[in-house]
Parts: sequence; structure tokens; C-alpha cells
Amino acid sequence: MSDVYKKQIGGDHYQSMVIQPSEFINKNNLPFAEGNAIKYLCRHKQKGQRKDLEKAIHYCQMAIDRDYPEKKDFLEEAEKEKKELEESYKESVRQTKERQR
Repeated sequence: MSDVYKKQIGGDHYQSMVIQPSEFINKNNLPFAEGNAIKYLCRHKQKGQRKDLEKAIHYCQMAIDRDYPEKKDFLEEAEKEKKELEESYKESVRQTKERQR
């Protein structure tokens, strides 16, 4: 292990760990969101508690959004909009006929 991973600037919440999260993250070339999720998961009991777990969840949600975006079925959306427009048109016709009486 390089000396760079033996020191910690700003606290000691990683010092008791067998491997510091930063070393694990860097050696596994993890992306930003995953790395931060791991960091917050590892330190939550020693530092930020529930808030750190919420941050970890947030970073997991970022990774999901980045790698698995919701795909909209455009035909389904168009069909839905078409039905809404048809209903709106029918209602307009009904109101127009009602006013003409």
C-alpha cells in the first residue's frame, strides 16, 4: 500500500478500516457516483450516520439514472395524447352544441 493511503486529512473515520474507501475506489477504477456511495456507506457509523446513508442512496440513484435511464414508449405516449385530444375535442363539440340550443 502506498503511503498516500495511510494518511487522512480531516478526521480519522477511515483509519480503523482494513482498506480505505479511496484506495478501493481508485484501484477498481470506479466511477464518481459509485465511489461516493461506497465512501458514505463505509463511514456512516463513524461520521454522518443517517445522513451519510441518505447520501449513499442518492449516489446510487445517480448511477441508476446514468446507466439505466427510463425509456419511454413513444408510441404508447402518442396514443395516450391522441385519446386525450379526442376526449377534449368531443367535449368541445358537446359544449358548442349545448350553447347553440
